[in-house]
Amino acid sequence: MRSICFYFQVHQPYRLKPYRFFDIGDDHYYWDDFLNRSVIRKIAQKCYLPMNSLLLDLIHQYPGQFKVTFSFSGTFMDQLEAYAPDVLESFQRLVKTGQVELLSETYGHALAALKSKDEFSSMVDQHREKIQALFDGYTPKVFRNTELIYSDQIGAMVADMGYKGILTEGAKHVLGWKSPNYVYQNSINPNLKVLLKNFRLSDDIAFRFSNKTWEDYPLTTDKFINWINAIPKSEQVLNLFMDYETFGEHQWAETGIFEFMKALPGAVFNQTDFGFATPSEIIDQVSPISAIHVPTPISWADEERDLTAWLGNDLQDEAFDRLYDLENMVKKTNDPDLLRDWNYLQTSDHFYYMCTKFFSDGDIHSYFSPYDTPYDAFINYMNVLSDFVLRVKEKLKEPAIA
Repeated sequence: MRSICFYFQVHQPYRLKPYRFFDIGDDHYYWDDFLNRSVIRKIAQKCYLPMNSLLLDLIHQYPGQFKVTFSFSGTFMDQLEAYAPDVLESFQRLVKTGQVELLSETYGHALAALKSKDEFSSMVDQHREKIQALFDGYTPKVFRNTELIYSDQIGAMVADMGYKGILTEGAKHVLGWKSPNYVYQNSINPNLKVLLKNFRLSDDIAFRFSNKTWEDYPLTTDKFINWINAIPKSEQVLNLFMDYETFGEHQWAETGIFEFMKALPGAVFNQTDFGFATPSEIIDQVSPISAIHVPTPISWADEERDLTAWLGNDLQDEAFDRLYDLENMVKKTNDPDLLRDWNYLQTSDHFYYMCTKFFSDGDIHSYFSPYDTPYDAFINYMNVLSDFVLRVKEKLKEPAIA
């Protein structure tokens, strides 16, 4: 039987509060607690709670057959503990069924893999420990880097950490004529298996589902099943990767997205030769067809599927470089508050808000940003970073405790 892998990214950043130049050196708390709580409680009601309930019902309806996969950022898990313990409990119930796989990632949903191997490794360790603490000792075996960012070198680092697989985008400029519907392997360390997102079928659900100008609107279960059945028989896996907030937040309940998801598993079982599997199961059961060569990092963001959503202009590059110039100093402080802020300041969303792209990609960036313009995002972030530098330097001046 061929396999469908449903993977959901679940992430919320710690958003910065408005932070003026005159706050530098005076106000050392950077986070907009009211906004962060408001956002997660809103999405909890629209997405997390109803979708978790739906998935639990499907798992009980198809015991041992229907399976899904999640990755939770550390910043998301921290906010669940602070603002939405009911949502955390609902995720814990899902994991206890044994039909849900959890993936590793960077704690701060960071871009550290692009800049610092040490920080990348440290964040992955922190994330694994958090998963173990919240989910009864669960230890992930497969990795998902921030926003599916992947390259040959990043894959090799992940393999060295002991992971057996990684998820990334089935980018056209990498695959060429090849299909994403196979298992591949890292070109440096073939022990690491690579699962690629089928971006067309994934994005039909995640982005186009409610688009009335789309030529295939409306997307019905029967239509989607027909597309699945059109996949050549030699292709063994269909990786449907998307933001969990697709359900109820990006695609509102009124669009019929929940009804679509509720009906899909039964239609798959009854009308196709596919079943559902987790990444670990696919990696264990399906042999890789070849190595995939990705010398330059890819991601699942924007039309280019590269890094330009976060590192595509001078604002982003300056903020990113200034931040990581502090790494050694921050770690020398060994201060819990500074290390927490350091972690949260690395979250990729801060750089995403500084993106200056236009047209459809620019609209998507604006949708997610709490700022009026990318320049406001840059100024606010750099003001915060200036205060953070002062705190780090002040801490390093303190005499060591005997």
